[in-house]
Amino acid sequence: MWTNVYAYATNRGYDFYYEGQQGQNGTPRSNYPVETVDWLDCLKWCNARSQQAGLIPCYYTDAGYTHVFTNDFAGFPSLAVYQSLSCNGYRLPTEAEWEKAARGGLNGRRFPWGNLISAGQAQYAACTNCDFGYDLGPNHNPTGPSPASALDVNGYGLYDMVGNLTEWCWDVYATSYGQPTPINPTGPDGPSTVRVVRGGNWVNYAFLGRCAYRNYGDVLNANYIIGFRCVRGL
Repeated sequence: MWTNVYAYATNRGYDFYYEGQQGQNGTPRSNYPVETVDWLDCLKWCNARSQQAGLIPCYYTDAGYTHVFTNDFAGFPSLAVYQSLSCNGYRLPTEAEWEKAARGGLNGRRFPWGNLISAGQAQYAACTNCDFGYDLGPNHNPTGPSPASALDVNGYGLYDMVGNLTEWCWDVYATSYGQPTPINPTGPDGPSTVRVVRGGNWVNYAFLGRCAYRNYGDVLNANYIIGFRCVRGL
């Protein structure tokens, strides 16, 4: 899906910093989640996917939502990206949406399945001195991400909400969680180079994959442990 939309986008004037990688240990494989993608490229990819599907893009370079975000080279670092929540296209989840999706309907627990986690449920690095129910099975020292949908699902039928790859969210990290309102917060618009990431990854210990754990990344940080997933409004 990544390569298909990427080709569609680059043939229609979109510019990307990175091509994205899929596979493990440098071996390309099409059934692995895409990684080495920065936040700005993910927004552009979401817009291109929306246009390819005949939907309204969600990201713009102006507050009036008239100029679709396709190219950031000339405007960075002062570039502001504006999100239209009235769109019907694809976008990154807000961190509130991400956390709701990760919990899978099970609230008040560390992980989507409860307070314990095992290597059969997520791809993470094990720790013998941690208290989160680590299973020191064959996946306890992984050498890369696992194939998409290879491990367990949560209560919503979603794969890899914990571990595997850390995932970009829309929100600015510097603002407190729950902005501008505590109910379904959407995060602020405007320029910011630091955005929220969620979910842990195959390099980190499981406590970094807790549903409530927040971390951050620079918008130009295309790291081999960071990927993303799309959402659409109902």
